[in-house]
Amino acid sequence: MTALTAPAPDSRAGRLRWALTDGLTLIGRELGRIRQEPGELIAALIFPAIMVVLFGYVFGSAISVPGGGNYREYLMPGLFAMVTFTSTMAVTMRVATDASRGVMDRFRSMPMARSAVPFGQTGAEILNGVLGMAIMATAGLVVGWRAHNGLWQTAEAFLLLALMRYALSWAGCYLGLVVKNEQAADQLIPLVFPITMLSNSFVPTAGMPKVLQVIAEWNPVSALTAACRELFGNPGAPAGDLAWPLAHPVPATIGWALVLLAVFAPLSVRTYRTRGR
Repeated sequence: MTALTAPAPDSRAGRLRWALTDGLTLIGRELGRIRQEPGELIAALIFPAIMVVLFGYVFGSAISVPGGGNYREYLMPGLFAMVTFTSTMAVTMRVATDASRGVMDRFRSMPMARSAVPFGQTGAEILNGVLGMAIMATAGLVVGWRAHNGLWQTAEAFLLLALMRYALSWAGCYLGLVVKNEQAADQLIPLVFPITMLSNSFVPTAGMPKVLQVIAEWNPVSALTAACRELFGNPGAPAGDLAWPLAHPVPATIGWALVLLAVFAPLSVRTYRTRGR
């Protein structure tokens, strides 16, 4: 932890380097903690694979894909999006756990950049997310999912998922700093699932009641799912007269991610600074 003991530089560039150095040190701390608690890592990696098999074979025989096609290929982009959004609560739990155990107070007492702690939490989450996406993609390939649009568009889809996951990790960091309690954070977890279910992840929105259809079409989960279907070349890609986020899913997803970053990154840093006063 030697990187956390240097005095704060005077110049703006020096402060940025200081924050990045401390943040990278804390990313290493988070990854080290995962190695010490392998059960958490194993559960996080197995969950996506279970979801692929469960939803793919349980729903696959009951739902027809718009325009035809394999339901498991229709499903995979939705599962990628769902896991991306539910990962928010993993960050919330970790931050709330550190806050309740006094770890945050200890960090505040050290000569380190105030933005380093949120940066460390969110940076570690994106690394975990990359590994989780690799596991889920492998499970998808096993059950018959394929990306049909070539290497570059496939890479764009995964980069979009990573961007959204990183943006959501800042929202999770803020929630963890606000609740400051493991039990309270745990009670928030069920609230994420209705957001992911009220979307086009698993079923087309056309068959929903009008009010729910409008909500689903403007849900960022739907935009991310539609963007992945478009980039992967999977069934259910946007077509026809659709709400703007579904007609232009890639820019809509980027827009949602930038809004989340613009709101929750400064909120997280400010909340971390002020909670110790």
